[in-house]
Amino acid sequence: MGENFNVTYITFGGYVEIEKYRYAYFVVIFITYILIICSNSTIICLICIHPNLHEPMYIFIAALLVNSVLYSTVVYPKLLIDVLSEKQVISYSACLFQYFMFYILVSSEFLFLAAMAYDRYVSICKPLQYPTIMRKTTVTVLLVLPWLIPVCAFLFTRILIVRQRVCKFTLPSIFCNNSLHSLYCVKSRAITICGIVLLINLTLCPVVFILFTYTRILIITYRSSPEVRKKAAQTCLPHLLVLICFSLLMTYNVVMMEADMPKTVFLIMTLQLVLYHPLFNPIIYGLKMTEIYRHLKNLLCPLKLN
Repeated sequence: MGENFNVTYITFGGYVEIEKYRYAYFVVIFITYILIICSNSTIICLICIHPNLHEPMYIFIAALLVNSVLYSTVVYPKLLIDVLSEKQVISYSACLFQYFMFYILVSSEFLFLAAMAYDRYVSICKPLQYPTIMRKTTVTVLLVLPWLIPVCAFLFTRILIVRQRVCKFTLPSIFCNNSLHSLYCVKSRAITICGIVLLINLTLCPVVFILFTYTRILIITYRSSPEVRKKAAQTCLPHLLVLICFSLLMTYNVVMMEADMPKTVFLIMTLQLVLYHPLFNPIIYGLKMTEIYRHLKNLLCPLKLN
């Protein structure tokens, strides 16, 4: 363990001709980060301030948006520093921290979406039992577990990774993600197996659960009145859009790591991983959730006093 952390710096190799467009990159990334913070924080504050939004569905949305802010903060500040630096480097220990935080928050995203799917299932399919099932204790547990489970799961992976010996010092990316494994002298079968297990348990299982839950909702609402179908569409469609968007981005992340592409294309495509989703969440929930949209509209376009 001590030997690994004697590695002083890892160089990012995903940048190209950064000196020519240094300030343009900085402005774009900085504005994007500010937009992410402001848009997500606005929805979170609206949910906290207004009592009629103190329901499990909106509380889960607020937690999801907090996760988006953390997800962005893990990556964007370091990107901003690198854009203004002559050399894009990071210490090995800091790289490990960014790597684990990134994937912990990615896993949390899927688990939060699974919790939200369960909440919608109980609300629509078992409305009379909803107050009994979705008690304050249940909601608290469903808020804590999506962060706690990935942290505990990745602790074991950390034990395996810190034992690895580093032979390369150039990371083929612009932040520490799965490309970190390309630095190690020997490819570890234990890490590969552990990664597959985590992928199944923290990503595929929640996705399967969500799809199963919404299939059940679709079947039940199809047999119900138009009002019930409308309510289901209003509350479930935003969650499905977020799930589809995030799943495609994460699938793209895995595929891209194995692809051979020009550095400029790689830089642009990698930035999309941390660009779309954190901005997509508040837009979808702000526009598609009726109650949030109403409060947002009142905030941005207040009624004129007579």
